[in-house]
Amino acid sequence: MKKVLALASTVALALIFSAGCTTTQQLQKEEIALENNDTPIIIAHRGSSGYVPEHTLLAKVMAYAQNADYIEQDVSMTKDAQIVVMHDIFLDTNTDVKKVYPDKAEKDERYHIIDFTLDEIKQLSVHERTDEKGKVVFNNRFPYTDELDLKVPTLEQEIVLIQGLNKSTEKNKGLYVELKQPKIYPDHGKEFARKVLAILAKYGYDNADSNCYIQCFDPFLLKYIKYDLHSKLRLIQLIGDNSADDRDIDYNEMLTKKGLKEIASYAYGIGPSISQLFTNYGKNPDLKLNNVAKWAHEAGLRIHPYTLRNDSLPKGLTYNSICDLLFKKAKIDGMFTDQPDLGVEYVTKNFK
Repeated sequence: MKKVLALASTVALALIFSAGCTTTQQLQKEEIALENNDTPIIIAHRGSSGYVPEHTLLAKVMAYAQNADYIEQDVSMTKDAQIVVMHDIFLDTNTDVKKVYPDKAEKDERYHIIDFTLDEIKQLSVHERTDEKGKVVFNNRFPYTDELDLKVPTLEQEIVLIQGLNKSTEKNKGLYVELKQPKIYPDHGKEFARKVLAILAKYGYDNADSNCYIQCFDPFLLKYIKYDLHSKLRLIQLIGDNSADDRDIDYNEMLTKKGLKEIASYAYGIGPSISQLFTNYGKNPDLKLNNVAKWAHEAGLRIHPYTLRNDSLPKGLTYNSICDLLFKKAKIDGMFTDQPDLGVEYVTKNFK
């Protein structure tokens, strides 16, 4: 019964939001010259995560129905070397793992994906995101529940789903794959990047023209993918902050003119946080751009910042006012958002 409920919910939401996309009133188009003369893309962050539990097939169907250009897959590897889609390398913030496998926590009291086989992970139900203590992160989003019996998908399942929808709708929506924390896998004897690339190649994503991006915060992995694995896929250097977890990576240096030129030697583009494009993001509604976007475009890099959330905006700003600054002033080439319908509506009104 739970599986029927999940399937029915998926189909119903897809139909509802497909109808919504086709009936949205089109406003007068505004001609805006972009650096690359392309229409900017909207990337569904963890699927349509602003509306339903993230990284479920339900979230991906909804993102597809909302006409996102690309749908994101955060990927990790299981104990038996299978590639699953989940934002964290842990299971406890999005599943009922504590209830199903109470004795499988590590010393840090976390439930690591690498400690579970795919069969074990498939016994879990996915719910709305919580923090490590079980508190729901976004109170006004989909209610916390395991009753839909939503499952952790594999990368292959997501590819089959998106390619199937591409065929049945005659559209061409793409993948946007992030390799999560690759440093953990050598200690487990796992070839993480090689396995991900093999799966992508199996389904035809193996060259620069493939409708697929690969992103990672780790520049060493991206260089390994480019120079050692000889991948032709478009690589995106994600840019974080200088946390203790990445002491050998200087993200501040990446955001300099020199650093961006270095990134351009191995990557197609950058994925900074939205705040990294401004001098005062979150501190003052009168936002001021810094030089990062300008320098990145001068280096020949595309810019796909993360993440615009309509339910988590800086005080005094709206979703569209931030889009105006990002797309019209910073001239970004794409954007991650938890509400892809709003991003698609903005781009459609302003660029198409």
